[in-house]
Amino acid sequence: MQPPRGGRGPSPGSPVARVKNWVRSSPGTHIWLLVIGITSLVIASASEGLGQFLVHRTSSNIHELNEHPLPSLLISGFWIERPGSFVLYAVLFELVHANVERWLGSGRWLLTVGGAHIAATLASQELVLLAIEGHRLPRSMTHVVDIGVSYGLAAAAGVLTYRLRPPWRYGYLCGLLVFFAVPLLTGASFTDFGHAIALVMGFAAWPLTPAAAAGGRPEHDGPPTGPGGDRAQPPPDPEPDPGSRQER
Repeated sequence: MQPPRGGRGPSPGSPVARVKNWVRSSPGTHIWLLVIGITSLVIASASEGLGQFLVHRTSSNIHELNEHPLPSLLISGFWIERPGSFVLYAVLFELVHANVERWLGSGRWLLTVGGAHIAATLASQELVLLAIEGHRLPRSMTHVVDIGVSYGLAAAAGVLTYRLRPPWRYGYLCGLLVFFAVPLLTGASFTDFGHAIALVMGFAAWPLTPAAAAGGRPEHDGPPTGPGGDRAQPPPDPEPDPGSRQER
């Protein structure tokens, strides 16, 4: 039989194949990142006036939540205010979101980060509303810009704690707590409050993890992974000796 025409595809161990496998193993992360890249290009290429209109129109602030509750909650998670920070977010997505999605599966990953984004947004804007009603913030804060992906990142970073082995887990956990607690304790804004809620929701997502499904067994005690990051398959059971079979 003749080999198919068109040349060879990338070998399983090649860098191109590894990148393809990585993207395929975390499709939600990379679709999300692609959309953020597109919206960042839109903001970067728009005039100043149009850019301001877009970030306000797609915000999940009090005004937009009252006027368009579901669209504002959804759309606000696909924009970032400063397009120049896209590279930083891309690195964080690969380090945090992609690893969490590969570990939890796309459905449980989306439930974790999506639930945290919604809950943190609603809670932080409720805090703004209470501050406005208590005359601690101006009424113009009902139109504050509230877009971005940081709430989802905070939740993913929280649940990623359970993926790490001790003692790295404890160092990582201390780093997370310091990173999110310092702004919260030193002149916190409504976004700092939202980050804290999202992080706690990430910690609370323990029941969705494979370790919880395995009865609390540490992740590193599970079956080993193969060269491409997939679980190595156990060897097939040997064929039993016909003379040793028993009927019941």
